[in-house]
Amino acid sequence: MFAFNPGNFLKSNISDDSLRRSWMISDNFRYGIGRKLGFLESGRWVSRNGKILAAISGGDKTVETTTSPLDSKDINGSVLTSSSSNSSIEVRAVVTIRKKMKEKINEKMEDQWEYFMNGIGQGIQIQLISEEIDPVTNSGKSVQSSVRGWLPKPSNHSHIVEYAANFTVPNDFGCPGAVLITNLQGKEFYLSQIVVHGFDGGPIFFLANTWIHSRKDNPESRIIFKNQACLPSQTQPGIKDLRREDLLSIRGAGKGERKPHDRIYDYAPYNDLGNPDKDEDLARPNLVGEEWPYPRRCRTGRPPMRTDPLSESRIEKPHPVYVPRDETFEEIKQNTFSAGRLKALFHNLIPSLAASLSSSDISFKCFSEIDKLYIDGVLLKNEEQKEVNQNLLLDKMMNQVLTVGQRLLKYEIPHIIKRDRFAWLRDSEFARQTLAGVNPVNIELLKEFPILSKLDPAVYGPRESAITKELIEQELHGLSMEKAIEEKRLFILDFHDMLLPFIKKINSLPGRKAYASRTVLFYSQSGILLPIAIELSLSPAPSSPRNKRVYTHGHDATMHWIWKLAKAHACSNDAGIHQLVNHWLRTHACMEPYIIATHRQLSSMHPIYKLLHPHMRYTLEINALARQSLINGGGVIEACFSPGKYGMELSSAAYENMWRFDMESLPADLVRRGMAVKDPSMPCGVKLVIEDYPYAADGLLIWSAIQEWVESYVEHFYYDPISVTSDVELQAWWNEIKNKGHYDKRDESWWPRLDNNEDLSGILTTIIWVASGQHAAINFGQYPFGGYVPNRPTLMRKLVPQENEPDYEKFIQNPQLVFLSSLPTQLQATKVMAVQDTLSTHSADEEYLGQVNAQHRDWINDHKILKLFKKFSARLEEIEEIIKLRNKDNTLKNRSGAGVPPYELLLPSSGPGVTGRGIPNSISI
Repeated sequence: MFAFNPGNFLKSNISDDSLRRSWMISDNFRYGIGRKLGFLESGRWVSRNGKILAAISGGDKTVETTTSPLDSKDINGSVLTSSSSNSSIEVRAVVTIRKKMKEKINEKMEDQWEYFMNGIGQGIQIQLISEEIDPVTNSGKSVQSSVRGWLPKPSNHSHIVEYAANFTVPNDFGCPGAVLITNLQGKEFYLSQIVVHGFDGGPIFFLANTWIHSRKDNPESRIIFKNQACLPSQTQPGIKDLRREDLLSIRGAGKGERKPHDRIYDYAPYNDLGNPDKDEDLARPNLVGEEWPYPRRCRTGRPPMRTDPLSESRIEKPHPVYVPRDETFEEIKQNTFSAGRLKALFHNLIPSLAASLSSSDISFKCFSEIDKLYIDGVLLKNEEQKEVNQNLLLDKMMNQVLTVGQRLLKYEIPHIIKRDRFAWLRDSEFARQTLAGVNPVNIELLKEFPILSKLDPAVYGPRESAITKELIEQELHGLSMEKAIEEKRLFILDFHDMLLPFIKKINSLPGRKAYASRTVLFYSQSGILLPIAIELSLSPAPSSPRNKRVYTHGHDATMHWIWKLAKAHACSNDAGIHQLVNHWLRTHACMEPYIIATHRQLSSMHPIYKLLHPHMRYTLEINALARQSLINGGGVIEACFSPGKYGMELSSAAYENMWRFDMESLPADLVRRGMAVKDPSMPCGVKLVIEDYPYAADGLLIWSAIQEWVESYVEHFYYDPISVTSDVELQAWWNEIKNKGHYDKRDESWWPRLDNNEDLSGILTTIIWVASGQHAAINFGQYPFGGYVPNRPTLMRKLVPQENEPDYEKFIQNPQLVFLSSLPTQLQATKVMAVQDTLSTHSADEEYLGQVNAQHRDWINDHKILKLFKKFSARLEEIEEIIKLRNKDNTLKNRSGAGVPPYELLLPSSGPGVTGRGIPNSISI
């Protein structure tokens, strides 16, 4: 054997230009391997006698291979397959591997060793599997080779590396339908794609975009199918077994703790939110079963808690929570998110040190203190920096970040006050945000009067609301209650039944005071929506049987401030329901079972898998991070939102009482809330009750574009109802979503059937809408609307003062101070602002609706589908222009006017950062 000294090998220059070739100049290579194999010349391995061993280049040119007996063995002495022009053809597989964009010195040195091992054929083995059956083995015909060398042409991207493997293939081999990849190296690598050249009909693409585990972690080879979509019944005979085998490997055995290299998708309940092992106050109920129903999450298999065997032990930061390997953030996304987390980390601790804060419950004393967060930022003194460094145990790099300047903690001015800093004070702006804000999905048409609760009156008091007909008619300017209801002019934000069962528990928490609220709104003839009455309810008690109070805007100074406090309480309820129900539950949590089932039951060859794949990106990872830091016991949501430690119980109750899949489609949701009526003559089959409802008007455009794309896609692959009902993978997928992913709702009668194209198109349109448009509409406005605390407080710390209470006189003397002291503390406010800023940020690698990432350009080998997708993309571009024109229409008062920010949350495209616009394909943040 040749002598090889890694020390000498690694001394070579590691600059980008020479990185791939530097090992060749070592003496050990020149006099060791070089004597045995030859040398690299103009992209060709050349033997000592001048014969060409392999030519590696792009395109479909003929591959040159040696026929010299001298070179008929590889470096280990294995016989290399020789070619015969009469019975075989020469083909080449070009393998594209993505490296880290920013590598450390040791990683670059490791790369050199990797290049060397691949260069000599000891790094990656490739097996081509034919679509045709080998009669001897009764499985797909196969040929095997190893990658050797690298492409001589420098890549346009320094982090892209290409290798090639040469095959001698029998003439009757047929077309390859799959490749098996075996990673012989000690660490994983990221495989972008494999392109096989040399077969009739041009290159064959095997799109991968996956991590290939090391053989030492898992001896099984990875299966990569070509980019041809086909139903299970259409699978070519040679790869049928591989299709089943790949799905079985993804499902796992449901046992054991998952390892980082695994790509196992399985289900588990939300039983890892509490941490009683650390602190008994951090115990939280497991969300599962009749008491606390909830969707399932991805199983990690961690051991149980010491103090609670039914709960899973937790993994705390900085250690990652398991998600299947391909679900983890890619490098650009990780860098963006880490920067955001770092910013949030600073904000979590520094405000307690800065601005002379002595404790965590310091209130804002005046509005100018809030303004300073955007104008001056929070200034740090040297001793404060030192204390922060010690608390965070930061390394030298982070210390440098802290010393860059005193404006490190400066916040961007939120969108809502950028044009008009007093907009939040107006009743019309309060109401406008129910139609064009960050939570435009709770407003309902008031259909009946009196307003009645569905809660048990024996426990929660009389069913009838304290809002009376007389009180409302005082605000209707001569219009009768009956006429206003008939003309669809009265609307309601009703959080009463959802919140009242939790109010007593919430108000027992320190620094929390909440009501169950109802807000009635009136839509005037001039097209302006206004709040006219707010009901605030406490849990009834023998000492205070009158648990409901109603407030109107009033005209004197006292009622003016009381009304402001009532609106603030209604806003904090809206913020909590938005975050825990509409955002987390209805998009993040409910999407996770769809993703798990798609991987477990639909082959990557399946056309529906290919359709859904862009809409699953990053969701499992962001959900795992949320369980670790946001929705967990003691996490940010508990610390900063009204429900506190009862937040996820509230979310579970909402899942039980109001979530149903058939109502998650946008048209169905609008009809359910009375915000639209069915109208077959309209594009989506519905007509809006309020035409100037920006979320709904723009959302229906996006919905219809998705629906048209999905229906044409489904029609292309499914010719009749039998093709839907006989698709074993598809039926197993839908059954698993219902019976495993949403196990606690499995017996509900409202689940759609899956019997024909219409059923399938409706299900898929809903899933894609939830992942894209719906999530975008309720996520990316979090900082633009919530970044200014008075506009959208996430909790309240005081009840509305009453005349017979001791603090009422303080309120009369200084209503502004009482108002501000009722809002979140400075620490709570800055913490939630930092998190909202992070959650509202688009990553630089975001993939938007209607766009295809360059790495996925060969996602399907079907010209008709690509033509249909191009049509979908063009329609989204048209919609973007329609929305821009709407935002300039002076007659649409909810999206234009003096100081009114345009409604852009459903504009399809965006750049990186906090833009308040853009629809990513998936729930990626």
